[in-house]
Amino acid sequence: MQKITPNLWFDGNAEDAVNRYTSIFDDSSIGPTSRYDEASAEASGQPEGSVLTIDFELEGQSFVALNGGPQFEFTPAISFIVNCPTTAAVDELWTELAKEGETLMPLDSYPFSDRYGWTKDEYSVSWQLIHDNTIPERKIVPSLMFVGERCGQAEEAMAYYTSVFDDADVNDIARYGPDQAPDEEGTVMFADFTLAGQHFATMDSAQEHDFTFNESISFIVDCADQAEVDYYWDALTADGGEEGQCAWLTDKYGVSWQIVPAVLPELLRDEDAEKAGRAMKAMLQMRKIDIQMLEEASIG
Repeated sequence: MQKITPNLWFDGNAEDAVNRYTSIFDDSSIGPTSRYDEASAEASGQPEGSVLTIDFELEGQSFVALNGGPQFEFTPAISFIVNCPTTAAVDELWTELAKEGETLMPLDSYPFSDRYGWTKDEYSVSWQLIHDNTIPERKIVPSLMFVGERCGQAEEAMAYYTSVFDDADVNDIARYGPDQAPDEEGTVMFADFTLAGQHFATMDSAQEHDFTFNESISFIVDCADQAEVDYYWDALTADGGEEGQCAWLTDKYGVSWQIVPAVLPELLRDEDAEKAGRAMKAMLQMRKIDIQMLEEASIG
């Protein structure tokens, strides 16, 4: 099971987006759907009975789509790199993902790849499509771009994240040279790293950007027990991170995480609607999740 799962915050169109994505990617599936109950609808302003979250997979990568409202908009600060085994596979995805979106880097040949493009799709989620002839099938990798006042922090952030998670390492790093202004020589042009056995990428960009990290894309950390919840919560709020509501936090670099015990979705999806409702009400009062309190609330 994936330890870290990207969560995408939509404004009422999560179901449409999931159906669209799973129609575009070959190896895809749709999992369980949860809906707003009375308590969560009141807390969020969303209609009771409407879709809250949808689990789905694309190319073996698990995602969660959330209907959270209009508070946050997707930005290219977090994008998804799709490594494709052929240039035809790049072109096929580009046709689908870019046709109603916005081109950030044109589909073309570049010094780092013979076929690459960066686009925002119709929902404003950002995708980097790249030819990689060393892989047998498409692979999706979340990518973090450090811009503005955070530019230059990519390498430090990698070291931080790999110190927090097990089965983690910094892999290849490509750096900007002396003639690549406005980017500072030695900062990260592109790097890949591993957390809990999963691949991530990162880069610095000193170009002018009107965005940074926000809660539109967060990373859910699946925790086996309270000890894991406590560990990741403390580690990721350390040194200037901020606690949020309902398992959410923002780390010191502005990246958002959800620290979620495995029992939480089980309680919220209990077949007994009253038990699920009591668990939801308890969760809505929490910052860090307290498993014992959740279970006691569910029992009533």
